[in-house]
Amino acid sequence: MKKIREYIFYNVLKWKIVGDTNFAKKCIIIAAPHTHWSDFFIAIFARSLFDNKNVYFIGKKELFAFPLKYFMNWLGGMPVNRNSNSNSVDLIADLFNQNESFILALSPEGTRKKVSSWKTGFYYIAKKANVPIYSVALDFENKQIKVFNPFIITGNIDNDITHLRSLYKGVKGKIPEYS
Repeated sequence: MKKIREYIFYNVLKWKIVGDTNFAKKCIIIAAPHTHWSDFFIAIFARSLFDNKNVYFIGKKELFAFPLKYFMNWLGGMPVNRNSNSNSVDLIADLFNQNESFILALSPEGTRKKVSSWKTGFYYIAKKANVPIYSVALDFENKQIKVFNPFIITGNIDNDITHLRSLYKGVKGKIPEYS
């Protein structure tokens, strides 16, 4: 089955994966730029080719309504109530502590629209759970999934975010003007 997925991804869709996909057992993956709904499906397809396929993602709870809920759960999705008073950072960081292996992928933009700054939840989750961050670029212009080396946060959020954002310089999403 993996050979069929590889054939479709590399030969039919003409995408390639650049970088080491052997992620740490516990880590956060930030995937950007997130500019179109098709990003999700390219990322899920690429994930099926990774060495570790147990990569989870979070999404707004509205995406987990019946009947889509079963499909989203099967893909590794976990609903998040963005309007709740609960501390999502603490809840998600606890998942790292409760599991021997836990990889969480999310979009630092938090939306498909153009943004001037990233949401910082991923940073605080990584800090609280003491896990590395892997940057993954969805480069539609070159049809590449670029996987960068793991990054250990320093505690200086401004410098760390500036560094992480710099990795995506020149990467164009499906809708380039939102990149």
